[in-house]
Amino acid sequence: MMDSRHALKLLALAGLTAACSDSTGPDGDNGPDRSERFEWSGQIAPGSTVEVKGIGGDISASPVLGNTVVVAALKRGERDEPSSVKIEVVQHEDGVTICAVYPDVPSQPANRCLPGFLNGHLSSRDNDVEVSFDVLVPVGSDFAGGTIGGDITADGLDGDVFARTLAGDIDISTSGLAVGTTMTGDVTASIGRADWDRDLLFSSMDGNVAVRIPSGTNARVSAIAWGSISTDFPLRITRHGAFRQMLGVLGSGGRMLTLSTSNGNIVLRSN
Repeated sequence: MMDSRHALKLLALAGLTAACSDSTGPDGDNGPDRSERFEWSGQIAPGSTVEVKGIGGDISASPVLGNTVVVAALKRGERDEPSSVKIEVVQHEDGVTICAVYPDVPSQPANRCLPGFLNGHLSSRDNDVEVSFDVLVPVGSDFAGGTIGGDITADGLDGDVFARTLAGDIDISTSGLAVGTTMTGDVTASIGRADWDRDLLFSSMDGNVAVRIPSGTNARVSAIAWGSISTDFPLRITRHGAFRQMLGVLGSGGRMLTLSTSNGNIVLRSN
């Protein structure tokens, strides 16, 4: 981990170096710069949530000491101008929400960046700009990342993690709890908390699901896959025609752990 001031210096240096290299074309000649960078930092209250909403592009989150959130976004477009996409930062009582806001689409609701997965409206019809985010999340804060086309990575976080993408992989490592869902891609997650205050879901339509949980977890487990299922825990695995199912209770039971994939394998391991 690093402190926020050090992180800002590193991001500034990385941005300066990359900005220089982006000014040349593929053959080394001076060509149009088809990228644009955005950087922001701000403080949030301890235990708040850092939320990132994208449409096309990867989202990566790492931990940082202190209460300062650091965000670096890279916008790239081949046909459309990167400047056509705005990065909006909304600070609120529960933390901060950062969105990639594309130009409004005729006959569609206006794009709005609002806190919460189901709130606001984001659309990018006919705009090919991709926005990738690198975020430093204060230790003890939760992280929520959502995109349509891109991978989501949360490495070594300390709070709860909520990751959703339609086309991309999810890779989560946290000492808290996590939820990870994708339509096309693999889900890999490792969580550190054995006491759960919510149900957890890890799912993919077309990919593998691999999850690690503490050995002393108390939970109910339900898993279904049209591939193989394996586990370190004493759970019953049965086959029903083309798919396999795993059911059982860990410890004294409690919250539900749901694992599912339509075209992949499931692995449940013990930390």
